[in-house]
Amino acid sequence: MSDQQPPPRWGPPPVAPPVAPPVVPHGAPHGAPHGVYGPPQAREVTASYRRWTVVITWAAVVVAVLMAFALVMSIVFLVWADQDTRNAAYGYLALVLWVGIAAGVPVLIAVTISARDMRRRVREWSRAGNTPF
Repeated sequence: MSDQQPPPRWGPPPVAPPVAPPVVPHGAPHGAPHGVYGPPQAREVTASYRRWTVVITWAAVVVAVLMAFALVMSIVFLVWADQDTRNAAYGYLALVLWVGIAAGVPVLIAVTISARDMRRRVREWSRAGNTPF
């Protein structure tokens, strides 16, 4: 490697590639300047979105209650199966309930996360001074 510098550049300076005309984002005020960056605007929260928020929140509550009930019943079934050998089938029923609980846990997590995010969005929209429809 040598310590030589590259030859100086002669000629016109490089030109930036052409840029498309700026687009005013949907929902921006009419007097908004073109080409000015603004944070993306969230879509408005409609009455239908609010209804679905309530439905999904209650779905999470119902799934959680059913899973708690299944857990309690599985313990009761195990106690019944342990008391008498003629009631051994209750032990198998408890195992079936545990499989149902294991299958329901991912559903409960998904519904709970969705409900939490939807409720947060509705709450933030309301705090911003927007009126419900």
